Amino acid sequence: MSRIKTFNLPDLGEGLTEGEILAWLVKVGDTIELNQPIVEVETAKAAVEIPAKWAGQVQAIHHPEGTTVEVGTPIIAIDTDPGAGPLEALSTTATPSGDLPTPSAASLAAVEVAPAEGMIEPGLIGGAAPGGRTAVLVGYGPRTTAAKRRPRKNTPVPASAEVDHAVVVGDKAAASPPIPAPQVHDRRNGTSGGGARTGGLVLAKPPVRKLAKDLGVDLGTLTGSGPLGSITREDVQQAASGASVVVAEPIAATTAPSFGADREQRIPVKGVRKLTAENMSRSAFTAPHVTEFLTVDVTRAMKALDRLRGRREWRDVRVSPLLLVAKAVLLAVQRHPMVNSTWAGDEIVVKEYVNLGIAAATERGLIVPNVKDAGRLSLRELADALTDLVQTAKSGRTSPAAMSGGTLTITNVGVFGVDTGTPILPPGESAILAFGAVREMPWVHKGKVKVRQVTTLGLSFDHRIVDGELGSKFLRDVGDFLTDPEAALLAWT
Repeated sequence: MSRIKTFNLPDLGEGLTEGEILAWLVKVGDTIELNQPIVEVETAKAAVEIPAKWAGQVQAIHHPEGTTVEVGTPIIAIDTDPGAGPLEALSTTATPSGDLPTPSAASLAAVEVAPAEGMIEPGLIGGAAPGGRTAVLVGYGPRTTAAKRRPRKNTPVPASAEVDHAVVVGDKAAASPPIPAPQVHDRRNGTSGGGARTGGLVLAKPPVRKLAKDLGVDLGTLTGSGPLGSITREDVQQAASGASVVVAEPIAATTAPSFGADREQRIPVKGVRKLTAENMSRSAFTAPHVTEFLTVDVTRAMKALDRLRGRREWRDVRVSPLLLVAKAVLLAVQRHPMVNSTWAGDEIVVKEYVNLGIAAATERGLIVPNVKDAGRLSLRELADALTDLVQTAKSGRTSPAAMSGGTLTITNVGVFGVDTGTPILPPGESAILAFGAVREMPWVHKGKVKVRQVTTLGLSFDHRIVDGELGSKFLRDVGDFLTDPEAALLAWT
């Protein structure tokens, strides 16, 4: 049996054909353990850490950081029995194109390639799980030993590497110090909770942010030495070792683009943005969209939220207007199940379950993770699920599985101070609700003009499935719930 095994880039999600190597977490010569994270890859849906399929010693890394690799392409070679004696070394001569080492012709015979999809032993990462369950998602498989990530040598960040603000949090390194309070970045004023911050956005790639968190380094106190002033691993390691640290000067909330001589900037379309563009174009020109609007008085809903926050069992729960909007949508679906369906050509597929999508704007682009079977959750369970979904999306840890299978979506444009919009349907869904900002406005209440809290809802739907009557009734029910949620809960449930 071959000692040298080549690990191919696995299928990281439904229909994904390629991924970009964001960062190598190991180097040639490192000894690695089973399931130890070895590389971070960004796909069109998420950034994930891929664990080692075998324990052993890294013999070759076939693609540098910043390279886009097709699924099934070899990315790393591992000697699974390095203590068994000498072995003809893999070629370490870089190719004229600058690629990293590739196996020599003589050593290829001794290399075993990871089996193709469907040929992997059940229960292993990338293969079918026992009992007929779906394959274990890469990066989330069972861990048999504690991962130990070795520090990488100084490696310059490629000039073409995209600076990504998303945070990918994996397993903590074995020797890491206690993790400080989470850093919560406020885009409005550039401040971060839990540490000093002088203003502006911190530019750092996901592995750098994770390293900083593990080492207890506040990125807001550093001046980056990477492209566009981004913070590198070396900057973080120097700060953690007690080396002199330059305090970052305040910068503008938005980094000025770097224009060329022609006064133009060209940004590659890839990753999440590429997939979003493809999906939105396909949806906009295949499903006939109709959008309706409804302005409602949500004063009672806001008071209900305040009472909910005051209850002892809810004091540690994140309670926001989105929670009531989500509950309203779920109850309205029970009354009008056709809204929760898919157009399948010669038939309409109506779904009894609701995988409720929540559109989330991240530094990597717009993503829509969903709460699985949200209609079966209690109000408290729904609150916890929404909190976990939003926090995971903001940290950049949303998995491809969390973004698949959505049936109905809410987009909360109100957080940006926007009143409403005409949202485009996610592919395969028949409705999406835009929830606008809640504002104090003059409103006729009980025959008198009073200052009330008001919001505007915008419902886009697929007119092949949802006609004007059905769409209007659904939107009206959502509005009625938000007008008086306590009465609606008593009457509808």
